[in-house]
Amino acid sequence: MFCYFNAGNKLTKMGITEIWLPKTNKMKILILGATGRTGKLILSEALKQGFEINCLVRKPNKIKVNHSDLKIYKGSPEVISELRRAIKGCDAIISALNISRKSDFPWSKLRTPKTFLSDVMKNIISLTEKNKNVRIVVCSAWGVADTQKEIPFWFNWFIRNSNIGVAYKDHERQENLLKSSNLNWTIVRPSGLINLKKKQKIIESYQNEPKPKITISRKSVAEFMVNALSNEKLIGRSPVISA
Repeated sequence: MFCYFNAGNKLTKMGITEIWLPKTNKMKILILGATGRTGKLILSEALKQGFEINCLVRKPNKIKVNHSDLKIYKGSPEVISELRRAIKGCDAIISALNISRKSDFPWSKLRTPKTFLSDVMKNIISLTEKNKNVRIVVCSAWGVADTQKEIPFWFNWFIRNSNIGVAYKDHERQENLLKSSNLNWTIVRPSGLINLKKKQKIIESYQNEPKPKITISRKSVAEFMVNALSNEKLIGRSPVISA
C-alpha cells in the first residue's frame, strides 16, 4: 500500500515536489478540534487517505475511533506545553477549532474564551514558525474579514447583534496572525454548515466569484481541508467554499 507524500516533507509557496513513498513514510498531521462536528469528519477523512495523525483534545473519550495511525493527546492547544507534545514530529496541521457556545442559539453563553482561536494561533506560530516547511489548513467562515460584505444581510445582522459575532471577530484575528507568519497556510471559509452525507460538487470562490451558495455540508468541508494539504495552488489563499 502506498500513500501520497511530498518529497522531504517540503511544501513551499513556490511549489511542491511530488513523489510516491511507501506507507512507512506517511505525512504526519496534527488535527485540532477533532471532537467537533466538522473535526470528527476531518479525522475520518484523514485516516481514510492514509495519514498518520495526532489529535489534541480535552476529552479523549469523545474520540471513538481506534486506529493504528491515530495517537490521542489529552490537553488544550491554549497550553503551549501540551500543544508542543502533540505537535512534535508533525509535517502539517489542520485546525477545525471554533469559539463554541453552550447551544446553537445565537445568544447562548460562550463555552470558550473570546480570544480562544487567536490565542491558539499564537501558540502554533510560536512553535512552528522556525520550520518554514510546516503546512497548515485552518477552518474559518464565509463572512469573516473582507467577505463580510458578501453574505446575506440577515446573517450579517446576527453577526453584529449576537454571540455569533464573537467567533467571527476572533476568526479574523487568527487569520491576520496566520497571514503575517512564515507558515504555508490555507484559510478555508465555508458557507453555512449543514449535515449531509451525499457527495457534493464544491464551489471555490474568490472575491465573490462565482457567487457562493448559502450552504455546504460538513463532510464536503472535511474532504476539501484534507485535500488542501497536498494542493500547492491553495498555499497563501483563502477560498470561500460552498455547494
